[in-house]
Amino acid sequence: MIKSLYDRVARLAASPNAVWWLIAIAVAEASVFPLPVDLILIPILLEQPQRAWFLATICTFASVAGGVLGWFIGAFLMQHIGLPIAHFYHADGRILALENMFQRYGIWIILGKGLTPLPYKFVTLAAGAAHYPLTPFILASIVTRGARFFLEAALLQIFGPSIRDFIEKRLTIILLVILIVIIAGVALVEFF
Repeated sequence: MIKSLYDRVARLAASPNAVWWLIAIAVAEASVFPLPVDLILIPILLEQPQRAWFLATICTFASVAGGVLGWFIGAFLMQHIGLPIAHFYHADGRILALENMFQRYGIWIILGKGLTPLPYKFVTLAAGAAHYPLTPFILASIVTRGARFFLEAALLQIFGPSIRDFIEKRLTIILLVILIVIIAGVALVEFF
């Protein structure tokens, strides 16, 4: 099943409508969709390396737009849409925990979760449910999602298809280590 999905995504990446698919999946991934946008971004970047920066920009802004949609769902439709989404992913408790964490850590949650492939949709729903201010949410989302997508574009520009395996298998670990370092730094600053 995964191989079939991967083959289908590869065909989408080669299609003339690849950018539109990227936009649709980036918006959906940040608000409701279960699969990371990287699954289509990487094949499109490999198929169209001359457009890497354009594609990373499009992906960033589409993901942020999806994040804003998730924020609005969390803020105004949590009972009717947000909670069923969380329940579908068995993440009811995670959403509630994130919502509570926004009261104390706000922007750090967005920066940390937006950089990793951990489900960004949970951050967007929780930010809205916590009524975290929309402007800092958008700005932090641009920074963190942009950093992720531009890093992928840069790695593929520099190393080409040979880096694909690294990005798909090891980038998550590297981004998680960066997140741990950031959290440790924030904890040390708070401690002292």
